[in-house]
Order: sequence, then C-alpha cells, then structure tokens
Amino acid sequence: MSRIGYGAAQLDRLRDRRGEAVALLRRAVELGVNHVDTAEFYGFGFANAVIREVLRPGDGVLVVTKVGADPDPGGRLPLRTAQRPEQLRASVEDNLRSLGVDRLPVVNLRRLDSGPGLRAEGDQVVDLDDQLAVMTALRDEGKIGAIGLSSVTLDGLRRALPAGIACVQNAYSLVSRDDEDMLRLCAAEGIAWVPFFPLGGAFPGLPKVTEEPAVHAVAGSLGVTPSQVGLAWLLRHAPNVLLIPGTADLAHLEANMAVGDIAFDDDALAALDAVESRSSEVPIGEPGRAS
Repeated sequence: MSRIGYGAAQLDRLRDRRGEAVALLRRAVELGVNHVDTAEFYGFGFANAVIREVLRPGDGVLVVTKVGADPDPGGRLPLRTAQRPEQLRASVEDNLRSLGVDRLPVVNLRRLDSGPGLRAEGDQVVDLDDQLAVMTALRDEGKIGAIGLSSVTLDGLRRALPAGIACVQNAYSLVSRDDEDMLRLCAAEGIAWVPFFPLGGAFPGLPKVTEEPAVHAVAGSLGVTPSQVGLAWLLRHAPNVLLIPGTADLAHLEANMAVGDIAFDDDALAALDAVESRSSEVPIGEPGRAS
C-alpha cells in the first residue's frame, strides 16, 4: 500500500468541469495512488461517480468509503447524521450503487464522538456496539470487506478492537495531536492511522499547519512548501500513517505526491516536534458544529 493516497472530497469543486475531475483522478493513479477515500455524501454522489468512471479493477486501487452521515442538499450543512443501524446499512447500499460494485473493500464507520464537525443528537445517539453489529453483519454478507472507524475516541477504539478494525480516520495534524495515545494503540495493533485535516482545520478558529513559523522555516530551508512539510511530518511521525490529502488542482496533487521524498534532519524534526498542539474542536458557534 502506498503511504500517500487521495481524498476525493474536493472533487466536487470540479462538478461543472467533470472532464477535469476525471483527468485529475487518472493522474493520481499514474502518480502511484493506490487508495482513494470517498463517501456518498462527497458532492452528493459526484465523487463516487467520478471514481466509478475512472477506476478499473486492473488499476489496483483500494476504494475506502464511509457511512454515518448522508447527503442533505437542502440543509444548513450539506450533510446530516445517519448513525442508526438501518441508516448505516442503507448508506452502504447507496455507496455500492453509486460506485457500481458488489463489495466495498473498506468502510469507515463515522462516529461523531470527537474532532470537528457534527455531533449526534436525539435518536442519532447510538451505542457503538449496535453500530458494530450491523457493520460486522454487512461484512459477513460480503457487502464490505473491512471495517474502519472515524471521529472515534480512544475508549471507542478499544471497545471496537474485537470486531477487527482496519484503519482509523481522525482529525490529526502537526498542530492538533490530541490523539497521540490512539495513534500508538493503532501502531501496536497494526491499524492504519489515516488523518483527515492533515494540515489543520478547515473550519474558522482551528489551528493551521501553514501558519506556523517553524513550518515556514523548515520549508524555506528545504525549498518546499509549508503544506508539504506538514504532510511529510505526518509520514515521518509514525510508520502506520497513510495520507489521503485532497485537492482539485493538478499542481497541488503532484506536490502532495512528492512529500514522500522529503527528509528532515534532526534539527528540523526537533523544531517541528516542538510546535504546540492545540484542540481540533470547532469553537462553539462556528460553522461545522451541530447545534
């Protein structure tokens, strides 16, 4: 498995230029991407449609999707929580249909326990064991291959380990390292750690890697961009990290794929490790947090 994949969420920025979206994903595969992260709620199915058009079995690309939220085009946010077992099953069926496959290799259960974004309320507050029961049933039925977790707590991961967990997707970056204990547990258990928001928060009020003076200093000394430094630090920080940076820009895609060749000397790594870690929680009242 290549350590640098592609996150398809930003493909929707090319909705009105579908040919460019198709070309971008094809170029990603040419550059060595062999795992793609997607969801039915990425662009209300647009990302899945592009993936279905571009990828072929012979490409050897693992498609990882997620459930736990559904598209909500008319809502305050473009997605709504879908945590109940019957909703998880329906979301798996939606992804199977839009991707045009009989089996989803990996499906992440997006919990809403930590990190930025939505929180479950009312009947959307569902026990993890009930969710894992339907996910393992879907695996037994052959509709999904492996189970991952997203936006999960350390306790939640520990509870889920007997079900067999392939990967964890949590908000994590150089400037937001609250989940260090979970990262170590994943490494010990052979679970891939797949950070989203790998350069810090996309919501207002969250820290950003590219605003750190130490990151700019290291980037300048190496002749690379601050974004590349932030991604390269993640690869250097733990051996079980897999990246899924997303972009709708070809030049950014190529820059992202090049970070595996960036090496830090001891001084640069010490300066980056010393960057203060801050919370990745969205401040109350900011967009992206369910009220």
